Amino acid sequence: MEYKKHSRIMPSCLECGDKISYGRSDKKFCCDSCKARYYNNMAKLGRTYRRRVISCITKNYNILEELVKSGVKSIDIVDIISLGFIPGIMTAHSRVRGREEYSCFDIKYIMTPTRLYSISKIKNVSIHLQPEEKIQE
Repeated sequence: MEYKKHSRIMPSCLECGDKISYGRSDKKFCCDSCKARYYNNMAKLGRTYRRRVISCITKNYNILEELVKSGVKSIDIVDIISLGFIPGIMTAHSRVRGREEYSCFDIKYIMTPTRLYSISKIKNVSIHLQPEEKIQE
């Protein structure tokens, strides 16, 4: 009877890249510190992404707020982009009477490929937050 020698494919650590020569065949990390470092880095990427999005939304809001305070109701898309506005960043989007209406918190506007118009504050904004559950002692 002839026996075939099975050679094990040694996986590499997802964090440091070293070969893992022991343990289960589906092991992903060579040690606990690599595992912790990998997941900390993944969480950091998520936090960084959220921070960037919030920063972009804040920048857009500040630009729109200045336009509202100045009484500007309409602006060319090229002009607002030159102020630092990022057209794809908003907090809400809806279709109203066949038009695309966008909001950045309490400021709404209609955007076409060439222009932003009907820039205005939303009146009577109400936020419906769910009440915190009472902790029973």
